[in-house]
Amino acid sequence: MQTTEALPVTEPYVLADYDARGVVRLTLNRPRQFNALSEEMLAALQAELDAIAANPQARVVVIAGQGKAFCAGHDLKQMRANPSQAYYEDLFARCSHMMMTIQRMPQPVIARVHGIATAAGCQLVAMCDLAVASEDATFAVSGISVGLFCSTPAVALSRNIGRKAAFEMLVTGDFIDARTAQTLGLVNRVAPPAGLDAEVQRLVDAIIARPAEAIALGKSLFYRQIEMGIEDAYRLAGETMACNMMEPCAQEGVDAFIEKRAPVWATRK
Repeated sequence: MQTTEALPVTEPYVLADYDARGVVRLTLNRPRQFNALSEEMLAALQAELDAIAANPQARVVVIAGQGKAFCAGHDLKQMRANPSQAYYEDLFARCSHMMMTIQRMPQPVIARVHGIATAAGCQLVAMCDLAVASEDATFAVSGISVGLFCSTPAVALSRNIGRKAAFEMLVTGDFIDARTAQTLGLVNRVAPPAGLDAEVQRLVDAIIARPAEAIALGKSLFYRQIEMGIEDAYRLAGETMACNMMEPCAQEGVDAFIEKRAPVWATRK
């Protein structure tokens, strides 16, 4: 968690870059505040995610941080300036909505992590579908160090790593390094600082090479079935696979396999 220092209001909170392949890079742009999730940052990130989710040309999203850190969690100075339970409930509800938008949108979302990812910043990493971290990245749910149990980050963290490891992080506030985060399942890949973007790009390229329709179906199924009992999960999975088989991308892929050729995926309209 990090306190705030005012910056010019003309600076955008989130920088958005779209490329011709449908890769969208969102960069949290408050480096002097370690990209803390202030009200303004949450609103800006929510607006960008909503726009991307509705854009059929967008294929994959990369969330990064400007400056020395990925994200240091909520803005404590802003929170202390509004000492009202109603304010806090609204703030955390809006943050939770933003986090769930990442899970519900059809495009895979990759966290590009460097520096620190603490409290709600660690939650943001956990809520992204995939994460690539620099070897110098560190992670913590450190609210307990200021008397605040990271309850909302606990939801995401406990769905990424084992219960005991998650609870230890939550009750100690201790940092873990990138390799430990990878071992625990919080991040997928770890790269040297100079190779971080190249490692992110390899993951992006692998996703772009697959059909968007199948990925969108699969992402929705993946998160829905996790919260179900096994029989209901299999039922939903079977229905999803049947729907997937009716998609042109699956028909082309199966035909290509039978005919021993490379599939030609149709461009999304």
